[in-house]
Parts: sequence; structure tokens; C-alpha cells
Amino acid sequence: MRDAKSGQQTRIASVNVNGIRAAHRKGMGEWLADREIDILALQEVRANEEILTKLVGEMTAPETWHVHEYEAADKGRAGVAIISRKPPIATRRGIGEGHPEDDGRWIEADYELGDGSTLTVVSVYVHSGEVGTPKQEHKMRFLRYMTEYLPQLAQRTDHLLIMGDLNVGHRELDIKNWKGNVKNSGFLPEERAYFDAYFGELGFRDVARDLAGEIDGPYTWWSYRGKAFDNDTGWRIDYHMATPALAELAGNLKVDRAQDYSLRWSDHAPLVVDYQLP
Repeated sequence: MRDAKSGQQTRIASVNVNGIRAAHRKGMGEWLADREIDILALQEVRANEEILTKLVGEMTAPETWHVHEYEAADKGRAGVAIISRKPPIATRRGIGEGHPEDDGRWIEADYELGDGSTLTVVSVYVHSGEVGTPKQEHKMRFLRYMTEYLPQLAQRTDHLLIMGDLNVGHRELDIKNWKGNVKNSGFLPEERAYFDAYFGELGFRDVARDLAGEIDGPYTWWSYRGKAFDNDTGWRIDYHMATPALAELAGNLKVDRAQDYSLRWSDHAPLVVDYQLP
């Protein structure tokens, strides 16, 4: 999997680990040790910061990572984190002033770049939702909060990168069997309308779509059920959402899909992009 980067590139990745303990046990360390990642956003960590720091250390020793995590109050659920080679100059938890729906789902870190400007990185885990239940109501409120908060955050920093499992396929290209999912959470018209706004009037760029072009996928999640992974019946629900100037610095998109079902350490695959940062 070795994909060497140039000295001028910053490699930034995001992945829903589906439980850091399980991912560690199944082989995440082999991937992390080999990928030259500089900043990594994690979702569905399901552990506290102490445990996460310990497991990251075991996976990449003797290398040192700076670990910042937002654990959900409901133990064993959700949880987001940002780990990085260099220390951030500031971190924050929660979206805006904080809402009950963002518990363990939104964390920010600021990094000073070589020219003195600031890169703000966000790791976000949007609710999976379920039509006709409170879970879907939580999800829709969270997507609305993002619409309100993202412009405010973009005004406070030089470059903004939101990464994570957003649990929505924006377009028909993003889901293999989209026709069968138009009434299911993850591809509802009212969910996708928020993404029209993110990548429309709010001015953010869908980095993976920009780099991949008008193709199916590239998918980042496959159900563990049936032959979804073997048949590449996937969903593209993991994103790098960037402010325009930052998106212009992006290249070398990779979805690190396991070579075989037996080698998967999560139901998601890492989404990896190199940025030519100052």
C-alpha cells in the first residue's frame, strides 16, 4: 500500500473505525504505519482519549502522535478524534455553542502552517438516522446546525477542512443501488438538499468528487452483509469538505479499500488526500 508523498505535501485522511479496539485488533496498525499520514480524523471511536492514545501508540511505536478526542456521554457509542504528527495550536469540541445532538460527534483542531496561516480541521460523525424515528430527527437537526455553523467557522480561519462520516450520499453516483434507497435514511431528498447547500450556496468543495470526476463512487462504505464488499455495492458517505482555496491544493485521492474481505478492519475505508500546504 506504500504511496510515497513528496516533502511538500501534507497527507490528510479520514476513516470511521467502527470501534478503535476492534480496528486495532483487526490490523489497522499495519495500514497506519505504512501510509505517512500527517493528520487523521477518526469517527465512531467508542473509547476514551486515554485508551485511544494507548492503542495509537501501540500501532505506530516509536512514532509520536498528538491525540485529541471527544468521547460521547453514552459509553461505547459515537466518539470522534483528530490525531496528528504536529501539535495543534487549539482544539474545540461541539458544533457552535453545542447542542445535545452533537455529543461525541464534532471536534476541531487548528494548525499553524508554514506561512503563518491557520488550517482548521474537523472530524464529524453525522447520525445514521432511521426514517420515522427520533434518530432521523436528530440527524436532520444536526445537518441544519452544520448549515448555520459552517459559514461562521470558515470566517474565523484561513483554511477549513471538514472530514468524516456524514452518512449521506449526495448524488446518484454516490450509491451503487440508489434507486432502492430514495426512501431510506442516507439518500432522502431532504438530506441531500443540505449537501446541495454545502456544495452550492455555502461555497464548500467536495474534494473527492472534484478529484475523482463523474464516476460511480469511489465508495467508502460497504455493508458487512451478503456480498456487498465483493461486488463493490457501496456508498460514498465519507467526505473531505474544503473551503475553495484549500480544495485547489488537493491531489492524489485514494480510497484505501482492503484487497480482500478478510483484511477489512472496518466497514469503512480510509479516504486519503494529499494537500500542497505552505
